[in-house]
Amino acid sequence: MKHVNLEPRLENKKKEIMEQFHAAEVAVPPPVAGVSARAERAKADMDTRKEMETGGATPSEPVLKQRVTETLKTIYDPEIPVNIFDLGLIYRVGIKDGFAEIDMTLTTPGCPVAQTFPGMVEAAVKQVPGISDATVSLVWEPPWTQAMLSEAARLELGLI
Repeated sequence: MKHVNLEPRLENKKKEIMEQFHAAEVAVPPPVAGVSARAERAKADMDTRKEMETGGATPSEPVLKQRVTETLKTIYDPEIPVNIFDLGLIYRVGIKDGFAEIDMTLTTPGCPVAQTFPGMVEAAVKQVPGISDATVSLVWEPPWTQAMLSEAARLELGLI
């Protein structure tokens, strides 16, 4: 199989997107791969109902992890119109007794939102029903590469 370096295409796409972003008053990110937030929320609600029918007052850790993941998919990178989960910025989501621990990275260490973005992600995760508290740790190992993009993100960016 021939190895193709997609880095120049990604950089060009980022430039193009940033130019569009700065030209617009308000940038609304497009939906990723046709998955609607409403469908994802409906599935989470069904999982919650199942949990309650089986006698559990608190959703199970897998249900909470799914809810947190769905929430992460609603948060978009400020420079690339792809959610942070599909962009590959989320390295770990851990749930224990309603507490969420998230390890995430950024596309570059010099990212202008490095100081504020993790707090924004943390605040969003704390709003998930069943999550009592959350912490987001910014990690740099392994460094982010375009290989971490999901197939949906690659499609959205025109890389496949």
